[in-house]
Amino acid sequence: MVALRETFSLPTFRPWRRKQRNGPRSEHRRENVAAYIVVDSAVHDLESFKAYSERVGAVLEAHGGKPIAVAEPEHLEGQWFPSRVVILEFPDEEAARGWYNSSEYQEIIPLRQRAAEDGLVLVRGL
Repeated sequence: MVALRETFSLPTFRPWRRKQRNGPRSEHRRENVAAYIVVDSAVHDLESFKAYSERVGAVLEAHGGKPIAVAEPEHLEGQWFPSRVVILEFPDEEAARGWYNSSEYQEIIPLRQRAAEDGLVLVRGL
């Protein structure tokens, strides 16, 4: 099986994107691209999840993050059937990793893990 990254490189997979200018300004622009954490969550313990929810917002905000989508998704195709999807937006990858790796967030991860079966992925914006 060929890795997706080998099949579709970003420059060829994004034909609609304008060509980047050379120089420091274009480098700065590429470094400050938004990043997203996508959460696939199936909550099974509402009390524990409530305790997590009461604390996660402040930690998220402290790292420049904000929820941009929280919903039960509509399945369109494929083998992915998430119960609930949450999309968190951050100013850049460094902020997203800073949030996830912060001592404040690490402290409340066990609350989330007791409350739900979930998975998180980090995705860089365009």
